[in-house]
Amino acid sequence: MLSVLVTGAAGLIGGEVCARLAARGAAVTAMVRRSREVRGNDGAPVAGIEQVSGDVTQPLMGLEPRRFDLVIHCAAGLEFDAPREVLAAVNVEGTRNAAAFAKAAGARLVHVSTAYVCGTREGAIAEGPVPAGTRFTNNYEASKALAEQVVAESGVPFAIARPSVVLGDSATGAIREFPSFANAFRLLARGKISTFPARQGATIDFVPICHVAEGIVRLAERFEQAHGGHFHLVADTPLPAAELAHGIARVPHLPDPVVVEPEVLDMASLRPAERLLMGHLLDTFGPYFTRNPRFDDRRFRQVTGLACGRTDNSWLDRLIGHAIDVGFLPLAPVSARPGNAVPAARECRAPIASRP
Repeated sequence: MLSVLVTGAAGLIGGEVCARLAARGAAVTAMVRRSREVRGNDGAPVAGIEQVSGDVTQPLMGLEPRRFDLVIHCAAGLEFDAPREVLAAVNVEGTRNAAAFAKAAGARLVHVSTAYVCGTREGAIAEGPVPAGTRFTNNYEASKALAEQVVAESGVPFAIARPSVVLGDSATGAIREFPSFANAFRLLARGKISTFPARQGATIDFVPICHVAEGIVRLAERFEQAHGGHFHLVADTPLPAAELAHGIARVPHLPDPVVVEPEVLDMASLRPAERLLMGHLLDTFGPYFTRNPRFDDRRFRQVTGLACGRTDNSWLDRLIGHAIDVGFLPLAPVSARPGNAVPAARECRAPIASRP
């Protein structure tokens, strides 16, 4: 029986990883800090696991080392625009503490990073170490790249999992909690932002939570093959950035923002409230609307035997439908709901291209 300590177990990825490991019969110890609830993506509490209270910013994460086969390090600060020192404390030094605990526990380490340690690079992104001299678009990316370096230099047997931007389940679109990136959807759907700056050809890699959690579990189960590797847990097909705006309008009662090239966006022409929101959106997420990284995941697929489900317009519909159902995106006005049913999504304007 595989014995596993999962950090960040109360989070979206950590909770679903715990649920999948427990369902396979692993002995799971879930490390939590503020929240005591460990839930899968379906919202159900994960049964049959042990919980411990720890803090990645403390030496050995504040835990007494004991024997584990594996540590899966999911805990992280996720705020893109957080101060460098805040992210360093959690993502860099926290990873150092997790690696030190793994060494003391005689465990191997699966470290959860991000595909966006690619920084400003575009085109084909290989599953390998971050190249020297890589430039990053925010402190979060930089901190995760430094954390990968900490893992590689720790002396602990490791594998690094790099999910892209995690959204809802492939089959249902459901997600237990929405990531900060989903706030861009929300601002567009509520008409708070009516103009969306996205460069032609830019893409955003949105990946289903089920693919990410299953991928992490398989890397853990097949650690001998995964050892020393960097693995992209990414979409079947990345989403054209413009579809982030136009996708909202696939539902009849939601607006269709005007998509413009970032260079021609006239901030002065926006309403004061919209200008303020747009400034925050661009400061936080703007670089993700201007670049086109293509994440190679061939080694991940080879080791895990796992391919991502279709991340096409039908999946986008399911994501939006779930967000409406749970109140994250606005319902149609009562007068616009025949039989009190939420209108179905519009047929897509243009299909999202298949992966070559």
